[in-house]
Amino acid sequence: MSEKTFLGHPRGLFVLFFTEMWERFSYYGMRAILFLYLTKGASEGALGLPEDQGGAIMGLYMASVYLLTLPGGWIADNILGQKKSIWYGAITIMLGHLVLAIPGSKEVFFAGLCLVAIGTGLLKANISSIVGELYPEGGARRDAAFSIFYLGINLGAFLGMFVVGYLGEKVGWHYGFGAAAFAMLFGVINFKVNNRYIAEVGNPPENKSPLTYVYVVIGLLVATALLVISGVVDSIGLANIMKYIISAITLAYFIYIGFLDKSLTVVERKRVGVLFILFVGISVFWSGFEQASTTLTIFADRHTDRHLFGWELPASWMQNANSFFILLFSAPVGVLWIVLNKKNLNPTLPIKFGLGLIQMGLGFFVMYLAAKRVLDGTLAGMGWLVATYLLHTLGELFASPVGLSAYTKLAPKKYYSQLMGLWFVGASLGNLIAGLFAGNFNKENVAQMPALFQQVFLIAVGFGLVLLVFYKPIKNWMGGVK
Repeated sequence: MSEKTFLGHPRGLFVLFFTEMWERFSYYGMRAILFLYLTKGASEGALGLPEDQGGAIMGLYMASVYLLTLPGGWIADNILGQKKSIWYGAITIMLGHLVLAIPGSKEVFFAGLCLVAIGTGLLKANISSIVGELYPEGGARRDAAFSIFYLGINLGAFLGMFVVGYLGEKVGWHYGFGAAAFAMLFGVINFKVNNRYIAEVGNPPENKSPLTYVYVVIGLLVATALLVISGVVDSIGLANIMKYIISAITLAYFIYIGFLDKSLTVVERKRVGVLFILFVGISVFWSGFEQASTTLTIFADRHTDRHLFGWELPASWMQNANSFFILLFSAPVGVLWIVLNKKNLNPTLPIKFGLGLIQMGLGFFVMYLAAKRVLDGTLAGMGWLVATYLLHTLGELFASPVGLSAYTKLAPKKYYSQLMGLWFVGASLGNLIAGLFAGNFNKENVAQMPALFQQVFLIAVGFGLVLLVFYKPIKNWMGGVK
């Protein structure tokens, strides 16, 4: 295995750390200003789209990023290997951001979004896999490595939203997109120059699979693009269609595994039932959480007093509260579970997951109260959004890692990789719903804003309470897995 650093980890870990850090810098930085660019007026140098259309485009883009990790993972496993997939993905992301940085037609801009989504699908699906391959022995060092890697993700997001957000809102939108391209260039250079430290992992498979699957995916992408370009379906219609297609395919998949595959034992089928419950829960969670870049940014931009020491903060900067709180609370929450476990007080999976949903929902209760205050034209203080992001971050730390861990433990071996893919499909569906929901927040609909925030609060808290009430039968379905 590769040479050790003074931290006792392979140098390859830090190659991946910085590659992912720059990729997250570019992704979250660009995403922080994307909805504002889509919906602000042409007089401000933006596209000036209606909120419902801008929200649908945001939802489709963010959903595609997660959906494309499925073919991205397949391409790595069967054709390119993880390293080449990351390399081509990083280059594609960089080119996508370069296209976004060039002022031009809407069609050119959307082509740039497509390139970023395709590249992210290739990179994101595989870079975490290589981190795991660096530690074939598993154990505590592997867990520590993922903690270090996760720090890089959040550090990149934190810096990206500051830099790209400032340049996009205060200097010019395309300067912000250009900064994302430069960040990805640093990631590409880092990965290429230091590639020798991961020479032993992520290589192409010995027996490569036929390209049929790739051709099918490309065909679907081209057909979808033609339908939109020709005007047969618009972004809002496409987003709604995708919402039902993703839901239907996922439901059919769980029905087949849980009921129709007779090779699985009763215990395995019950575990699949738990995974389905978690899928619904994580879809609900992300549909609220991912409104950070849409509805919460609208609130920051239009209804929040962002002046600090006489200077107005960019609206996109408010999203950075999440990354800050992640960096602040990740370790304490992890220590909390260890301490509670030693005292035999560690909550079960459904309780942790339910509490995560409830905390996310409570964040929207805070926004409900804030929205009621601004109906007369008064601007809200920044503390409302900060409190919301604090609750959302704690909810994320309770629900997301726990749910991901549960999928690795509960998925039947026969369907392990496929069910792991479905976990990310839950994020895709949640992002899509979040984008569509943002379409309700137009300037003529301000009076409905409190009711919209209240709706998310009731759904999230309601589902979280269901998990708390029925935690015992859900725990029993887990068949002894903790």
